[in-house]
Amino acid sequence: MSDNIVAEIKKEYIYDLAKRDERADGRALDQYRNISIETGVISKAEGSARVQIGDTQVLVGVKIQPGEPFPDTPDKGVIITNAELIPLASPTFESGPPREGAIELARVVDRGIRESGALDLAKLCIEEGVKVWMVFIDVHVLDYDGNLIDAAALGAIAALLNAKLPNERYDMGKDAQLSVEDLPVAVTVAEIGGKLLVDPCLEEEQITPTKLTMIFNKDDAVAGMQKSGTGMLTSEQVYQAIEMASKKAKEIRKKFLEKG
Repeated sequence: MSDNIVAEIKKEYIYDLAKRDERADGRALDQYRNISIETGVISKAEGSARVQIGDTQVLVGVKIQPGEPFPDTPDKGVIITNAELIPLASPTFESGPPREGAIELARVVDRGIRESGALDLAKLCIEEGVKVWMVFIDVHVLDYDGNLIDAAALGAIAALLNAKLPNERYDMGKDAQLSVEDLPVAVTVAEIGGKLLVDPCLEEEQITPTKLTMIFNKDDAVAGMQKSGTGMLTSEQVYQAIEMASKKAKEIRKKFLEKG
């Protein structure tokens, strides 16, 4: 049996399940795979986190160092986010310069941090027009089984919560905890057979015509949104996706990010 026939059979199977509000791994349509977060996993980084959602696993490191501010924002710190899709994580990843998928992943993670106000860039100013803190967020995909954005976004905020300003290294006093003002959470919803489901695994991602990622801040406002794929969603589906994702974001934030 050819690979194309096998793929088509698998697609029809997943579609049929979705129409019955079922999934191949037994989850409900609004159910995430198991999530785990471990912080402080890179000793030489200012902050770090390893996040696993099902079999998808990412490692996020945060490096912080002083540097010159941008000319148009002389009193604000700098955030630079990068993502690396290493070939060992998936046979679909290729070595070489950052590909479109890596660029999209970094942009969405960066947007969630910026638009939610997770970092107050004004507080990262050391000397206006001369020196500010530069925060580098590096996302490394270790294993890929779908839904990279949610895992990477969760890893980024967890790593920032773990990060400290390296004042002592630069003779600026004692090290201090990086001030994190908000806790953005990304939730991705995929459409299959007219049904919406959260946290698509790789097999579901491969057949969905469209995905919608929504990033919510702690006040439940949408801080960012990214659509992937060529398919369309109706207005009703978009509202349904937002409602579903908002509920999941609250659950994830309460369980994994909020203290106390």
